[in-house]
Amino acid sequence: MGRLITLDEFIIKRQKDFPFASGELTALLRDIGLAAKMINREVNRAGLVNIIGLADKQNSSGDKVQKLDLYANDRMIEFLGNSGECCGIASEELEDFIPLPDVESKSAKYVVVFDPLDGSSNIDVNVSVGTIFGIYRRVSDVGTPVTKEDFFQPGKNLVAAGYVTYGTSTILVYTTGKGVNGFTLDPSVGEFFLSHRDIRIPEKAKYYSVNQGYYLKYDFGMRRYIDHCNELNLKLRYIGTMVSDIHRILFQGGVFIYPNMSDYPMGKLRLLYECNPMAMIVEQCGGKATTCQGKRILDAKVTDLHQRTSIAIGSPRMVEDVKSFSEKYKAMTVLE
Repeated sequence: MGRLITLDEFIIKRQKDFPFASGELTALLRDIGLAAKMINREVNRAGLVNIIGLADKQNSSGDKVQKLDLYANDRMIEFLGNSGECCGIASEELEDFIPLPDVESKSAKYVVVFDPLDGSSNIDVNVSVGTIFGIYRRVSDVGTPVTKEDFFQPGKNLVAAGYVTYGTSTILVYTTGKGVNGFTLDPSVGEFFLSHRDIRIPEKAKYYSVNQGYYLKYDFGMRRYIDHCNELNLKLRYIGTMVSDIHRILFQGGVFIYPNMSDYPMGKLRLLYECNPMAMIVEQCGGKATTCQGKRILDAKVTDLHQRTSIAIGSPRMVEDVKSFSEKYKAMTVLE
């Protein structure tokens, strides 16, 4: 067995792959890794320090906020603001974006979007949760205040994306557009080590992931697709944490679906914080990510920080099947 490679070592060695290799993006990814270690520590002792449960407030999208959501959000802001490589952040937990001041005369070139704790309602029952992040190169002039246009970029403009899953082990997965690699945290030394090199998603599998409890709220085409999965004896796997459901699919194949429905006619998941970063990762693994109507997620125009969308993401053939059912039953898609 060769010497283990740390996340920091790997990022530095791969710096030449970055479109604008000059060290800033390298440092930014390392900052996110440090924030993930802090969040992991609190997730693992949440029941001991009174940070489980609701925080008695709602976020800008109207969702109930968990105490750990706020903790994770604060840690991400703290670490991203320390090094001076990030000029602005946008978070699912914040109503608006936050400009970050220059540090030590640096002129930051990147903005970061993130969901600080995906699936946080699962923390109270010890089910895995995660962090999702995406990094864009700013479009406004360096040295000027960050603007909303820096965030209103399609997912295809992402220069890096990743997630951390806090489960039986803590794994950080990221891409800079040159493949996808995973790193497992060794708690005994406090380091992420390369554990999953060049991840490739299976072309097809026997798994599908959808909240089947909302079956009657889905349009006719989606209901027929779910019926089709049952007729093929495909196995339903649904955790309720997007990070965890897609992490499984990267290795075992399958499709994760969050359709539009009567309560959320445009879909429920956030394009900027959840769908775009996960779409970049899955595409880099050889998979596909589209709306449930078959439009590529990474091509979607961003017009609002908290814009919602439907999504079908995972093994290519299975994502295509979702599109086929949507098109076949398009005339019958009257939401009840």
